[in-house]
Amino acid sequence: MEIFERLGGADVGGFPNIHSEVFHTPAQTPYLRHAGVVMIAKPDVQTEGLRPFLEGFGLDFAQYLDDPTPLPPAAQLSKTAGQTCYASFGPKRTYNDNASRYFANQREGGHGSVLEHATFSFLCYGISRSNTHEIVRHRAGTAYSQLSQRFVSGRVLRFVERPEYQQHPGMHKRFEERIDRAAADYEEIADELLGLQDEGDARLAAEARTDRRKRVQQTARSVLPNETETILVMSANVRAWRHTIEMRTDPHAEAEIRDLFFRIFLCLRQAEPILFDDYSVEEFADGTYGATTDWRKV
Repeated sequence: MEIFERLGGADVGGFPNIHSEVFHTPAQTPYLRHAGVVMIAKPDVQTEGLRPFLEGFGLDFAQYLDDPTPLPPAAQLSKTAGQTCYASFGPKRTYNDNASRYFANQREGGHGSVLEHATFSFLCYGISRSNTHEIVRHRAGTAYSQLSQRFVSGRVLRFVERPEYQQHPGMHKRFEERIDRAAADYEEIADELLGLQDEGDARLAAEARTDRRKRVQQTARSVLPNETETILVMSANVRAWRHTIEMRTDPHAEAEIRDLFFRIFLCLRQAEPILFDDYSVEEFADGTYGATTDWRKV
């Protein structure tokens, strides 16, 4: 919680976020130094509709729904799914006030499948295209929607400064000069391409206005570096989130991707502390953080 607040974390109606400041070069080229993450979707769970089903057994199963201790939605969903496997709805079941121990038993037994029911979605920004080339390699239990440079104009063009450059004045200066050149090159090439399009260049021709713009932007983007910012909506179930957090906040992971996934971890733990209470936080020499657990790949 302390690190969440230190990094600027906030909570809007139960949806945590950690935003990132936008900087500008002397030439006013915008760039970011950290990932921004915003939780935009989480499970909405209502178990009361199970009452007729539970009453049908005549075994006092319906009192499962009268548990006085509320759980966060993903924990409630995963716990209900897990207890369904054993019809564990009777008086001797694990009650919600002991949910932490219930999930600890699940982790110790390697029963991570119950975590696949709960999905969280994040909008991530302040991340480079080299970063997302790595992120989208995670496939199981995940979904991605990424900014298209073909459809988005240079008006929203921003860049991302790698952590290694930020504390070294010479490298930082070269970074700013480099992105100024990239932004200027993009604008100049786009303008020249628009002129060629107006002159009737067949390779840039298109009837619809949107297609005309796309032909120009998809060509001009060739000069943009891996440092160009992209925006990503990423959805994953809890089991997949745990796996990617363990992989990408590891000390051997790249610093930029570690920064992103640690911020996602903080938001997930803020929203669902029971499902992420087995993680400990470690600060590395480069100022980034990692999240580790004894129960990897649950």
